[in-house]
Amino acid sequence: MPADMRVLDAEADDFELALEALLRYDDAHSSNIEDTVRTILDTVRSRGDQALVAYTNEFDRRTVGGAADLELRDFHLARERLEPDLLSALERAAARIRVYHEKQRMQSWEFQDPDGTSLGQQITPLERVGIYVPGGKAAYPSSVLMNAIPANVAGVSEIVMVVPAPDDQVEDAVLAAASIAGVDRIFTVGGAQAIAALAYGTDSVPAVDKIVGPGNIYVATAKSLVFGKVGIDMIAGPSEILVICDGATDPSWIAMDLFSQAEHDEQAQAILISPDAAFLERVSDAMNNLLRDLPRKEIVAKSLSSRGALIKVRDIDQAIAISNRVAPEHLELSVANARSYLPRVRHAGAVFLGRYTAEALGDYCAGPNHVLPTSGTARFSSPLGVYDFQKRTSIIECSVEGASTLGGIATVLAQAEGLTAHARSAHYRVEES
Repeated sequence: MPADMRVLDAEADDFELALEALLRYDDAHSSNIEDTVRTILDTVRSRGDQALVAYTNEFDRRTVGGAADLELRDFHLARERLEPDLLSALERAAARIRVYHEKQRMQSWEFQDPDGTSLGQQITPLERVGIYVPGGKAAYPSSVLMNAIPANVAGVSEIVMVVPAPDDQVEDAVLAAASIAGVDRIFTVGGAQAIAALAYGTDSVPAVDKIVGPGNIYVATAKSLVFGKVGIDMIAGPSEILVICDGATDPSWIAMDLFSQAEHDEQAQAILISPDAAFLERVSDAMNNLLRDLPRKEIVAKSLSSRGALIKVRDIDQAIAISNRVAPEHLELSVANARSYLPRVRHAGAVFLGRYTAEALGDYCAGPNHVLPTSGTARFSSPLGVYDFQKRTSIIECSVEGASTLGGIATVLAQAEGLTAHARSAHYRVEES
């Protein structure tokens, strides 16, 4: 098995315990990290731009003279510097992502009771959103598209992006993606200090209403600590993929699908479930062969050995039951008649139907968002979408008759709760017969 990848049998007596151990992921950060992040948040909150510049110079190996130097005002020019093929790919991916997300835009609605009372819901976009984009060794223009385009489609008035620029370097692909996706302003600052600036605002960086986007443990901790002052998207764990295969897909395809998530992080999780034991062996052999020339093979091997698994099941129905227990971020149904199984899938961030639908397509250009719930949170969470950047406000307008009818009901309920002012306020509108 590649990197000693574990093999489980769903029919074994100890399978539930083994599955529980496989899924266990401790994302609790140390008290030292939280203390450090709290200090950074408090310092930026109290000292503003001065602290932001100091932290940027300290952590990102820069010599920024002042906060004005943190803003990139000419980032749109990156599109001209980008290689044509890459620019074209970003533009085509962005177009598909935009078309998909335009379907999600919610509309205001209203209806009227027979007594003339109007009830409804008004939909309004958030005013200002902050997008965190990782920097340094990795560049993720796809993350820019996936976070900024839904906000743009929702009608957010201003999209502010923060991205670290170690050694004064930011990838042109990231800047071009921001231009394509409709980002309004970019500040070259990262880490917990960037989250603090977005949450509390400084003289240079405007405070936002919501912060979205992935980051390291310091960024994730900062987002959790500022939640309440601002909204956040989610606290994401390591990447996950679960593949259910009936044994008829090319083993190399499945092996590389598993690798596609394992290469993200040593804590990423890749699981293959199949009723065909011989197929599991063929996939294992394919992984051994394909892993040799993979640039990130050390990360992949560590991920597979520590959190990966090949699971033998009785049938596809049992495989889906296990998948629902896992609630994976990405679920591939690489089986015949895949769509027929879709109604049985209750918990998954995204489902990829059929042998030709590689998860990687969803990461970049299929259209749906790649910001997905992880660590089992697909049981109660959804992908990032336009709805995350729109607010719902309830609308109530009572007619004279409606105020009298509702006032009578409210009076009785308020008295039962001992809230006299509530009761009298409602009763004032009641027409005495």
